[in-house]
Amino acid sequence: MRAPAPLASLLSGIFQASPAVRPADDDRSLVELCRELISARGESSTLRLAVSALAAYADRPEAGKLAFFRYLLDELDVAPAEIMAAASAYADAPSPGTLEQLLIVSEPKRQELFRKLNQADGATTHLVNMRKDLLCMMTEHPDLGRIDLDFMHLFTSWFNRGFLMLDRVNWSTPATILEKIIAYEAVHEIDDWEDLRRRTQPNDRRCYAYFHPRMPEEPLIFVEVALTKGVPVSVQDVLAVDRSPIPATQADTAVFYSISNCQVGLKGISFGNSLIKHVVSDISLELPNLKTFVTLSPIPGLRRWFEEQAGETAAPPEGEALRQLAATYLAAAKRHENLPRDPVARFHLSNGASIENVLADADLSANGIRQSFGAMANYRYDAPHVEAHSERFATDHTVSLSRNVHSLVRAGQAHIASEKWNENAQSPV
Repeated sequence: MRAPAPLASLLSGIFQASPAVRPADDDRSLVELCRELISARGESSTLRLAVSALAAYADRPEAGKLAFFRYLLDELDVAPAEIMAAASAYADAPSPGTLEQLLIVSEPKRQELFRKLNQADGATTHLVNMRKDLLCMMTEHPDLGRIDLDFMHLFTSWFNRGFLMLDRVNWSTPATILEKIIAYEAVHEIDDWEDLRRRTQPNDRRCYAYFHPRMPEEPLIFVEVALTKGVPVSVQDVLAVDRSPIPATQADTAVFYSISNCQVGLKGISFGNSLIKHVVSDISLELPNLKTFVTLSPIPGLRRWFEEQAGETAAPPEGEALRQLAATYLAAAKRHENLPRDPVARFHLSNGASIENVLADADLSANGIRQSFGAMANYRYDAPHVEAHSERFATDHTVSLSRNVHSLVRAGQAHIASEKWNENAQSPV
């Protein structure tokens, strides 16, 4: 869990020790500021230039930001000839000196610029937002992806699991953070403050988030947990307005029913696998009465897959037929590299979970019907088997299934064969 408040404040202070500096009046262009920043050696000048450059970037319109990214590509890229020469020198005489030179010329100067920019107070948030801008522009300008490789390289280190702090979000959490939880919820929309209170205040409801000490007011990812007796059969039960809370000590099951990434600029940086395992570990110590850890997860690609198999005019599956087809989709529908087609399945299976059950009428919201005819899946995190499941999925893409789900898959495949859908399917099982 996150450190007690005084220590958390101290840790945050250590990571943000630089004094707040206002950008000086400087009429130089953003590119001129960056050129000087790259060559700066003194701490004070580096900090002053970083603050000014970040402020200049924030003030730029989209065209100006694109021009800045073009500068990063054109002036701060690697020189292939230098890399080839350094690689040849290292091959001829491998030594610390020749290796150091190879590493130097192989790293784009953009990375050094980003490191220096990050010395300014609050700069990490600015750089995450800068990458958000970059990702938006990459759709029309795919060559900008070379810059994204640098962001990914740095962010993978900066947002290493060792730097992240797990905190429980509850009704006493600062309102500024609670407002962001409402805004960032991506699975089951939070209607209002009262809805948020129902998800965080009762003793049998929990919300946990990862924070970074350089972004203490910005949740990176959060998961919502319901403590229940047995596994609920629908998200309607979990979110019911009139439900009766139970003491946490009476629950035997922890249900992870929503997980939301918060920062677009950190897309591709994996937090979810660590978050779930971290929460399972911590909550198990707090509540040893919990014996079962499962998700109540959406199946976002089910309806599209079904319509590709059966045709858009086919009657929507219901009840047991829906469960069978959903299980078949999760276990057998593949994309490239023989990986499961469903993104939620890929995430949990790679994380070491197994598909425990498939539920019909589990999400009757408009979004749930649109995505999966209301079906949801339970992925089980069984501590003694998580590592083995994860290893098998990584090595040969084995999809771990309960016996119940095995039976559903066999029935679903028989149903598909009898309907002869695969003859004209665009994406066959």
